[in-house]
Amino acid sequence: MQSVLDFFSTDHRGCDSLWAKAEGSLDKKSEGAKASFLAFDSAMRRHFAMEEELLFPAIEAKTGMTDQGPTAVMRMEHEQMRGVLDQMSQAVETGDFQAALDQGDTLLMLIQQHNIKEEGVLYPMADQVLGAEWEELASKLRDFES
Repeated sequence: MQSVLDFFSTDHRGCDSLWAKAEGSLDKKSEGAKASFLAFDSAMRRHFAMEEELLFPAIEAKTGMTDQGPTAVMRMEHEQMRGVLDQMSQAVETGDFQAALDQGDTLLMLIQQHNIKEEGVLYPMADQVLGAEWEELASKLRDFES
């Protein structure tokens, strides 16, 4: 059974890979640029939803930390990243791939800082507090569709 850290770190790497593909397509203005970006955007939003709808509530139920603490910070950062994704989506829709790439640089910086916190603090904490509940939660996460 994968740990919380392993499960979500693997998903982080998957999103990173999709961004690398989208970034290359946008940079080359290739025919598949829009589709590549949409795959990345969808994966990011799915990742946020898995955390916000399943993982964070489970952590909060165990720790009692809801309005403050690591999950509150992560939600705030997700909102910030969604805002950048929205700007990127608009740029891609209008064919302004350079603007999308510029926003992508900002997003990448936010993602890197965010992932360090999740992988270094939140996920290890989740592994400690969730215990046996993680197996059931992991099953729901594997079948998750946003």
